[in-house]
Amino acid sequence: MGPTGLKGLTAFYFTDGLRPYLDNSEILTIMNKNKYSVQPPKRKEHTPEGGKGAVEKGRTSPRYASYEKDYIFWCTTCNVPLIDTRCCTCGHEGQKIVLSQPADVRFCSPYERSVLREHLLRSYGCDPIGDRLVLLNKIPGDDKTDEVIVDGLYFGVLNFDMHLMDYLFEPMVQGAKILIEHSPQKLVTLKKSSRHLNGKKVDISVIESMSSDIKEGDSVLIISGALTGFGVSYCNAQDLQACEGPAVRVRKIDSQSVSLHPKISSIGDAVAANIEHLRSLGKDAINTIKGIANQKQYKDIPVHVSFSGGKDSLVILDLARSALRNRDLKAFFLNTGIEFPETVEFVHEYCDDNSIELIEKKAGDSFWDNVGAFGPPAKDFRWCCKICKLAPANAAIEQCLENAPVCLTIDGKRKHESFARAKIAASEKNPFVPGQLNIFPIRDWRAIEVWLYIYWRGLKYNPLYDMGFERVGCYLCPAALSAEYQRFRELHPKLYGRWDNFLSEWAKKAGLSEEFITHGLWRWKELPPKMIRLCEEMGISTSGLNEISPFSVEMTSGISPCRAGGYSVEGAIQGLSMKKAGNILNIIGATTFSEELGLILVKTSSSTVKLFSSGSLVVNAENQGEADRLFLAVSRQLLRNHKCTGCGICLKACPVGAISLDGANGVVIDGSCIQCGKCTGSCVIMKYSDKMKL
Repeated sequence: MGPTGLKGLTAFYFTDGLRPYLDNSEILTIMNKNKYSVQPPKRKEHTPEGGKGAVEKGRTSPRYASYEKDYIFWCTTCNVPLIDTRCCTCGHEGQKIVLSQPADVRFCSPYERSVLREHLLRSYGCDPIGDRLVLLNKIPGDDKTDEVIVDGLYFGVLNFDMHLMDYLFEPMVQGAKILIEHSPQKLVTLKKSSRHLNGKKVDISVIESMSSDIKEGDSVLIISGALTGFGVSYCNAQDLQACEGPAVRVRKIDSQSVSLHPKISSIGDAVAANIEHLRSLGKDAINTIKGIANQKQYKDIPVHVSFSGGKDSLVILDLARSALRNRDLKAFFLNTGIEFPETVEFVHEYCDDNSIELIEKKAGDSFWDNVGAFGPPAKDFRWCCKICKLAPANAAIEQCLENAPVCLTIDGKRKHESFARAKIAASEKNPFVPGQLNIFPIRDWRAIEVWLYIYWRGLKYNPLYDMGFERVGCYLCPAALSAEYQRFRELHPKLYGRWDNFLSEWAKKAGLSEEFITHGLWRWKELPPKMIRLCEEMGISTSGLNEISPFSVEMTSGISPCRAGGYSVEGAIQGLSMKKAGNILNIIGATTFSEELGLILVKTSSSTVKLFSSGSLVVNAENQGEADRLFLAVSRQLLRNHKCTGCGICLKACPVGAISLDGANGVVIDGSCIQCGKCTGSCVIMKYSDKMKL
């Protein structure tokens, strides 16, 4: 499908069920026991344009998109996962596996498989999975949390426990049945045999036997007559006779018979079973690239491939080479200076091996030069992206635009990566990089489809994926999981040590404990509820961290003419909450939020507002008066949400139902807002804003 040995090609590199016996409540009980988020985030209901979203008790549902394609299939003849209904090897229809959203199911990496094996051997003295294909499907949790799927069966949940800072495995009912066949360990036999025991706590009078290796808090395998399943122990086996109160809680037991498939399949078998589907996916993606890149207005300009060294950009590069064989295909590598060494090496080696010219833009020591002033970046404070990515990327795009009206970039973003990316279209103009049109040919692909394509095409990929990393961006990115930071420490102790030393000094100055750093809590400016709960349970003080400084807006640069035309004014905001800001600024204009860049962009008919998580505010307008008016309007709306009392008066004032309340995050104004200003006029905060400090 893709050419080999192409010469003169340049790469453009940006970093940037079978579920026959499974009760959905089973996952929730496991997650609830371990204090995980018990359900995926609620998604906003689809409503007609301009209509109200779902509101319950004064709160709106979070604005998440739901994924229609939240399932795969399993061929029970060939024992392989299928990305479409029919097996290309035997021709049989597969059985449907419904996945928890975002349903970005993937193959288990060698490192993750070793972790799973270790826990099975440690707890049950056996590893019945052996060399079978294992799929992992991420589900909500405090950190890395995955459903484990083997032979189309839900085997259990593998999660990184934030209390222990280590992995834990808990079987689900199908996995428990398989383990019972192979292991006498962690086994509880009950005298009663009744389905009514599901979810119930039982005392010693109901227990016939308990294996001696069971400790308090252990996940246990349960036999109850003809019923089998799993539960949790409330006492040590040695102390069973002295146990007062509940001894075991039964999670789930049933009478269904479950066994592993007699056939052990390989990745090659999985590729063969999906070959026609893969060809179709590849063809559709190639046609997407051709359909846009070959349009008259784009036909004679360079096309750039965003090659980050990750799996998605690897697939995009291969597809672009196939789609545009005779085209000037350029590429760019933005090296932020805090990339994994493996990523930098892989990018250069891959391009060298495939005769792809690589243009590399380096941010150098920009991160380390600024981290002392800004402090550690956070999920809601990504100042590093502005310095290490956005500025160099804009400079690179400007260079590309010297000889072309627009810069075409083929990008590997996918809907299933996150809820924030769920609505990306086939092509979009980049609101944060003027002049750039992005093409997203694999936007509908799941991770399993990406990996099957890589295996099918025999593409060499970044070795970090085999080492336990789900993402291969900057090694100290706050979006990384604690599980990945632990792995980073093991693989690169020197790099980790430099970052850890900085965090320790920062925490000491801020009056925060070492435990605060150890448990990765520096990754938020405003801790989410699950992390607040973790701190409460572990006695970790957050004093001073979430104390929002008094809200103020200071004009740091007066209104001045721009070189590109118009006027600009800059300001600095203290006490900024990006959540609250993003919620309300639709009243100013069309609002776009880039979590990746830590940037909110607001566009009116002739002006733009840029608000960075660092507190920097930049307003660009056609004339001095408009720049001044817009700066004041943005400042007042930010104050409005900062001081919001939740009275709800503005909800009744809105003629189109564009407003809802979101508890601690204040007023939420959606995209149906007509900017009539009636809600502002009704707001008591706005009425007395001249008496409040701005």
